[in-house]
Amino acid sequence: MNWLDTITHTFFDLPSMLQVFPQLLGVGLVNTLIISAAATVLGVVLGMVLAVMGISTSRWLRIPARVYTDVFRGLPAILTILLIGQGFARFSQSVFGPSPYPLGILALSLIASAYIGEIFRAGIQSVDRGQLEACRALGLSYGKAMRLVVVPQGVRRVLPALVNQFIAIVKDSSLVYFLGLLVGERELFRVGQDAAVLTGNLSPLVLAGLFYLVITVPLTHVVNHFDNRFRTGRRKPTTPRSGLDELDEVQTPAPITLGSNT
Repeated sequence: MNWLDTITHTFFDLPSMLQVFPQLLGVGLVNTLIISAAATVLGVVLGMVLAVMGISTSRWLRIPARVYTDVFRGLPAILTILLIGQGFARFSQSVFGPSPYPLGILALSLIASAYIGEIFRAGIQSVDRGQLEACRALGLSYGKAMRLVVVPQGVRRVLPALVNQFIAIVKDSSLVYFLGLLVGERELFRVGQDAAVLTGNLSPLVLAGLFYLVITVPLTHVVNHFDNRFRTGRRKPTTPRSGLDELDEVQTPAPITLGSNT
């Protein structure tokens, strides 16, 4: 067996891929999307709270938000997942049962909220100060001005960054397997790893990686598309006109209609 056959058998063994494909599609993909979507929703909510606290004039709000952001952005994701998953395992079992899903989602959402909070804060602070001053001049309170005018503009500006953060959560969801998932709760990586152990080659893991690419690559291009749209705006195509036509309009006098004498 030459080196090409070895690589093919190790990474691209078609029978092994076909054998694990139904589990990756029906179990791994579904659970990965559930974990990622739930962690993103919680992360967005907590991130918005952190952003509001971070731009507050009160240091009693700014300092806790800063400490929270520094801690969860500075710790490795796997360390946070293990601390949350193992530290609160007994409490979670009494409430949610043996499933580690809730703690895994909680850990991912805490990590994501630290990044999303900074994204929201940067977007809100990028809005021109005159927007807020104009709202106050019109009689709106600070809270209404932020809620109705400033925050929506800031969120729209950071939508591409939010999608990038969702992509990061999708990839980090593979770390939840350290908490010990049930058979029906395995995500893409865990399904691929179990199949790789059973088949004796890495082809199932390669297929799991392809599933991750199917999720993340299209989202990356969607982010780039909307980022370009937000930067350039929507331009309506118009038929180009010659400068000679405009010159003729200026030089050619309009016809004068003379009334008939009665």
